[in-house]
Amino acid sequence: MAFKELTEFVDQLDREGELIRVKEKVSIDMEITEIVDRFSKSDRGGKALLFENNGTEFPVLINAMGSTKRISMALGCFTLDQVGERIHQVFSELTSPKLSWFDKFKMIPTLKGIASWMPQRSKGRGKCQEVVLKGEDVDLSKLPILRCWPADGGPFITLPCVITEDPDTKIRNVGMYRMQVLDNKTTGMHWHKHKTGARHYNRHKELGTKMPVSVVLGGDPSLIFSATAPLPDNIDEYLLAGFLRDEAVELVKCVTNDLYVPANADIIIEGYVDPEEELVWEGPFGDHTGFYSLADWYPKFHVTCITYKNRAIYPATIVGIPPMEDAYIQRASERIFLTPMKLVMVPEIVDMDLPPAGVAHNITIAQIDKTFAGQAHKVAYSMWGAGQMMFNKILVVTNGEKSNVHSYRRVARIISKNVDVARDIFFSRGPMDVLDHSSDAFAFGSKMGIDATVKLPEEKSGAEEEVVEGKPIHFVAPNSHLNYIDSFDGSLWEEGISVLIIAVNKNQHFDIKEVSKYIIDEKAFAPAKFIILVDKGVEITDYDFVSWYSSGNIDPIRDCKIYDPLFPNGPSRIIIDGTRKTVANDGFKRLWPNPVVSDDEMIKQVDTRWDNLELGSFISSPSKRYKSLQRGTGAIAEDIE
Repeated sequence: MAFKELTEFVDQLDREGELIRVKEKVSIDMEITEIVDRFSKSDRGGKALLFENNGTEFPVLINAMGSTKRISMALGCFTLDQVGERIHQVFSELTSPKLSWFDKFKMIPTLKGIASWMPQRSKGRGKCQEVVLKGEDVDLSKLPILRCWPADGGPFITLPCVITEDPDTKIRNVGMYRMQVLDNKTTGMHWHKHKTGARHYNRHKELGTKMPVSVVLGGDPSLIFSATAPLPDNIDEYLLAGFLRDEAVELVKCVTNDLYVPANADIIIEGYVDPEEELVWEGPFGDHTGFYSLADWYPKFHVTCITYKNRAIYPATIVGIPPMEDAYIQRASERIFLTPMKLVMVPEIVDMDLPPAGVAHNITIAQIDKTFAGQAHKVAYSMWGAGQMMFNKILVVTNGEKSNVHSYRRVARIISKNVDVARDIFFSRGPMDVLDHSSDAFAFGSKMGIDATVKLPEEKSGAEEEVVEGKPIHFVAPNSHLNYIDSFDGSLWEEGISVLIIAVNKNQHFDIKEVSKYIIDEKAFAPAKFIILVDKGVEITDYDFVSWYSSGNIDPIRDCKIYDPLFPNGPSRIIIDGTRKTVANDGFKRLWPNPVVSDDEMIKQVDTRWDNLELGSFISSPSKRYKSLQRGTGAIAEDIE
C-alpha cells in the first residue's frame, strides 16, 4: 500500500506491532541515539520508535525503515524483489518488438502508468505549509534536531531530502546530505564533491548567483528512500517515488524561493546557499562508516522560512557501526537497482549483495553467468565505472548455481576453493568515498577484485589448489622477542574457509614487515590463503565485525601483500593489514578517526531509565563492545602506546 503522509505510515507500523511509542521525556542530546542504537543492532532491526516527549512540539520518528519488514512496508511491497520485477516488466514492454497494431495498442496502459508517475505541480498551498514561520520567527531550535554522538560537532539533521536545481537546465535533484546546525538560522551543507548538489553549487559559483535550496522532512516514506537511491544524474527522484507508490508526487511552490516541494511533507526548511560566502568548518560526525568523519570546510545554508503541517512528525536516523537502519535502506537499493544494472550495464549479472559490514561501499559480492575467460575482470571494471559503485573497495565475483551471494559463509567457502591468490586477486585505483579514512589521499585510493569464479581451461595456471579442511590450528607462542600477536582464530578452517584472523598489539614499536615475515614463515599457518590482521580489542570470532573493521581500515594496494607458497604445491597467500594506521608505524599522514561509541555516562543513564521508559526487555549497550578500540575520547584517534 502507498502512504500519502508519514502519519499514515506510523499508524500502520503501530497496527503491525512494529512501533514503540515513548511517552516519557527523552533528551535529543545523545539519549535518543543510545536508545535507538540498542534496537538497531537487535535481531532483525528491533522496533521503530516514536519519541513523543522530547522538549519540542514534534515527535521524533526513528528506525522506521530499520528492518526488512518495515522497509518493505515503506515502499508498499511484500518483498523488495517485487520492485525489481516491476521495473523488468515495464522495460520489457517498452523494448519488445511491436509487430502489429494490436501489440502497439497493448502498450497504452504501460504508457499511461508512466505518465501517472510524473510529479504534478499544484496551485495554492499544501499541507506542509499549514504553519509558516518567516523572518524573526525562523528558529531551528524549535525542531528536535539530534546531537547523536559524543564527538559530533553539534546537532545534525540526519534525514533531510535536499532539493536543488541545475541553474541552466532547471532539472531537479533530491539528495540526502547531513546538515549541522550552526545557529538558529544557519546550517552546514555537507555536499561531497562527487554529488549532484555539489555540481549545482559549483555552477552557481561560476554564474555568481545565489543558490535556492529547500529541505524536505517526512511525508510518504518513499520520498525519503528516493533521496537516498543511487539514481543516474538528471533522473528525477520524485519520478522514482511516483513509480514506487504508483501515484504522482504532488508538489507545491515554496514560500520564499521558486523550488517545488511535496505537498504532504511534514516539515519544509527553505533557504539559500551563497557560493560567494566563505565556507564553514563542519563536523566531526559519527558516520555510516562506523567511524567519525572528520571536520572539513563546507558551504553554509541560510534558512529563510520553515513551514510544517499540523501534527507534523520529525523523521530522523542515526548511523554508526553496522548494522543500523541504513543497512536496510541500502538493501532496498541493492534489490531495486539490480534489475537496471542487469538491463543496462552488466547483462551477465545474476545477483548481488552489499553486506551491511561493507557500509555500502567497502564490500560488494556479485554472481554472474560466466561464459568466457576473464569475465570476472570485465564485470569488476564495468561496476567500478558505474555511478556510486565507483566508490567500491572490495569486489568479489562468483558464478554457479550454488553461489548464493547472500550466504556469506558459502561465499567464503567458494573463495577458498576457487581463488589462487597470486592469480585471481587484482588491483586498481580510482575515486573513493569522501568518508573513506584509510586511503593515503583524500577521496582517491585503490580497489581489490577477487575472481572467485570457476576457472575455464584458458584461465588455469597449473594444478588447482584445494583448501585444507579439518580441525582448528594449534599454535605455539612465538619467540619472546616477537610479542605482538595477541590472539588468533583459525576455526573457520573446519568449515572449509581458508581464513586466519590474527589480533595484534600494535604499539609504537610494531613492525608490519617483521610481523608478516613471522606469520608467513610459521608452518602452522601455512595452509591459510587469507590472513587478516586486526587490532587487539577486536572480537576476532565475530566475523561480521572483523569484516567491517578490516575492510574499513585498508587501502588494498598498500595493505594487501601476496606471498609465494611456503611449501611446494602449497597455496599462495595474502596478508591483509586491517589495523588502524599511524604515523609512527605506517607513515600515514592523514588523521585517523575513532570508532563511533556512546560515552559511559550516557550508557549508564539509559540503563537506569530503561524500565521507566517502557521499552520492553532490557537491551545492553552495543558501545560497550567497542570501547577498547577507542584511542582517546575525541573524534581523532590518538597515537598512544
